[in-house]
Amino acid sequence: MAKTNTKKVKIQEQKPDLRIVKKVKTKPYNDIDLNNWKDYPHIKTDTWWEFAARDNTHGHSNDYHGNYIPQIAQQLYERFTRKGDVILDMFLGSGTSAIEALNMNRKCIGVELKQEQVNIVKNKFTQKELVTDINLICYDSANESVKDKIQARLDILRKDKAQFLMLHPPYDNIIKFSDKKEDLSNCKSTEDFYNLFQKVAKNGYDMLEKGRHAALIIGDKYENGEIIPLSSDCANKMREIGFKMKAIIVKNMEGNERAKGKTANLWRYRALNGGFYIFKHEYIYVFQKV
Repeated sequence: MAKTNTKKVKIQEQKPDLRIVKKVKTKPYNDIDLNNWKDYPHIKTDTWWEFAARDNTHGHSNDYHGNYIPQIAQQLYERFTRKGDVILDMFLGSGTSAIEALNMNRKCIGVELKQEQVNIVKNKFTQKELVTDINLICYDSANESVKDKIQARLDILRKDKAQFLMLHPPYDNIIKFSDKKEDLSNCKSTEDFYNLFQKVAKNGYDMLEKGRHAALIIGDKYENGEIIPLSSDCANKMREIGFKMKAIIVKNMEGNERAKGKTANLWRYRALNGGFYIFKHEYIYVFQKV
């Protein structure tokens, strides 16, 4: 009987891959991976924000007096929103909130009182974007019925509520934005301004998802020889509504002021003569709906 030649085959043992893959760790309200937190050096975490100049790229321009600089939206959106979230801006103005929402793969619903301003903002987007990503509402943001209009836009975007609220109101009567009586810049008194602002903030609060954040961008003013703390007073109006204050950020104003030119010396004279100081900052208050 012939012998069978059996060849022994050495089977190489497969060693398991012991490398640990960390699961992405994020908060419920942003896309920041906390396991790799050192990869986000561009995100500000302190309360002093200084910008050398306004960002006029990617659809932004300084074509509207009183609009806030895009860098504020960039910082707030990355810190407090996720891709696909809806930003609700109750004072849309020139559309900074909407432009940056589109740039950062978010969506935006903006309320603006003046139809001519809404038309200007519309021209900054394509017809498709105005259906799928950006919704503009020409209405009085202090009127409670604006919530029905906002909800209709949320339904289109398949959202129950907005995920971030942006509030950049007029600084009382410093700049007149229109001749409409509903315009906050036309209030008969600062107290009327506070009350009307609170109505806008309450409408925004009601349309904001629980646990999500809001930002108030505002400065103060001088009147009749004294400083009027619009910023802190409006912030307190938001706290009365139910918002929890999370941060008070001071931002330099050089980035969003038009060049003063020769008038800079005039303001310096007025400051010396009137015993006051020239504003070089404004505030960003961050709140959370709890």
